[in-house]
This record gives sequence, structure tokens and C-alpha cells, in this order.
Amino acid sequence: MTTLRQLLNNSRERLTSIYGAGETEWLLRTVMEHVKGWDRVELVLRADKEVSDFTIERVNEAVDRLVAGEPVQYIYGDTYWYGMQLKVTPNVLIPRPETEELVDLIVKDNPQSDLHVLDVCTGSGCIAVALAKTLKFPEVSAIDISEAALKIASENASIQKVKIDLRKTDALALPDLKDEYDIIVSNPPYVMESEKKGMDKNVLDHEPHIALFVPDSDPLKFYTAIADFAINALKDNGRIYFELNPLTADTLADNMRKQGWNDVQLLPDMHTRIRFLTARK
Repeated sequence: MTTLRQLLNNSRERLTSIYGAGETEWLLRTVMEHVKGWDRVELVLRADKEVSDFTIERVNEAVDRLVAGEPVQYIYGDTYWYGMQLKVTPNVLIPRPETEELVDLIVKDNPQSDLHVLDVCTGSGCIAVALAKTLKFPEVSAIDISEAALKIASENASIQKVKIDLRKTDALALPDLKDEYDIIVSNPPYVMESEKKGMDKNVLDHEPHIALFVPDSDPLKFYTAIADFAINALKDNGRIYFELNPLTADTLADNMRKQGWNDVQLLPDMHTRIRFLTARK
């Protein structure tokens, strides 16, 4: 007979050396929630009860994949972010907590209603969906070069019951538009190739490189293209918001000031690293 306590302790032994104690507990709660639908309270109440062979098999299978470095979000195909359950697959990045702060920044800055919003490099659609749910009656569009990503974004919009105009578009070849949007936001690829050596294996082996990396020779290529587009596509006093790489933040801010952007500000994330840029047309 194997009890739930024994099953979880065996799993902890395998995971703690890789993920640390805190993350291991979160991972095991996530696994048990997906395998059995049990929350933290039920895990305590059922600790000394026998678990079925089927449950043991499913938990061990998930732990095997976690030990191999596969993100738990890809194992189960979903993630909880900004108060929403979102679908994710290896075709899109797993939304980060820092990006929640970007959404909060936009919502705080823009209390008006009926704003026109564009999310460039939308990926899973997390930013676009969050803004569609949180801003007051916005009209939200989102673009990405990946059809697979747009399919996930569309499903997330449906799951969250919001309307988003999704289009396949290359962020490096945006169309000429004038006075179209109140807000343009982007969390484009920004990790330099030279930073790979310091990254976690589970990110490098599983998350889509097209959404992560830029060449060291041109690390701002997405920001330059999007800012060039936005300086015309935004309405007067419209705002642009970027999530960015702290290593290239100062250069980007200088470039945008020279381009004629007003109120260019660099802002820190929860870890006090410069992570966001906001500017006004």
C-alpha cells in the first residue's frame, strides 16, 4: 500500500535537488491538482490514505518529465497568469510574472474607455487578453508572425470570453498606419544570443527560440522597427509600452528620445531590474 504522503515524499526527493524546496512544493501541488483535482487542504486531509496505481503512475510520469527539465505548464498545457487560466504550448512562451506588472502599468496609466490597443508579438495572447478584460471597453488587436501562436492566442481569447482582432504580421515589416491606436504594447524577443549560457536548461530546451533570442549584433531590431511604426500609428499623446532587456534599456531609451518620443521612462520590475519602457507620442 502506498499512501499519498509516501508518494509525495518520494517525488520531493527527486525534485528538491533540482528545483529547491519552495518550487518543488508548488510543482507537486500543480501536479496533484491536474491529476486528482485536489487542493492544498485536501492533500493534508488525504495524506495517510492509499492512492491508486493509476494515480501513482500519472504522478511519476509528471515527475519524470519535470526531472528532465520540461516546464510543468507545457506538461499540462495551461498556466495561471493575471488571474486567468491560459492555454500554453511549446509554440508560445510561458507568461512571466514581470509581464503582469506591464499590464498593471498600462491599466493604471489608461483609465479612459474605448481605447484602441495593439499588442505586437502577442505569443499566447496573454497581454492582449488581459487588457481586453481589464481596460474599459477597449478595442484590442494583436499580431504575431507565428500561426501556431495566433491559434493559441485565439483559444485564450475564447476561453476568457473577450474579442481580439488577431492577424499574422511580421513585427519587422509593419504596415504604414497613421493615428490608429491609443496604446501600442510589445514584449518582443530581447534575449541576446550571448546570454544563453546563463539561462535555465528548461527554458533553452523547451521554450520557442524565435520568441526569445536576438543577435548580439542587433539586439534592438524589434524595438527599432516597432518604435518606427508606432511614431506614426499612434494618435497624438498615444503611449507605447515595452518589456525589455535591462542590458539594452539605456540605449533604447536614448534612441527613442532622439527619435522625438516624449516622456521616455525606464521602470523597474519587482526584482528592481529595469524591465519596462514607456513613452508618449
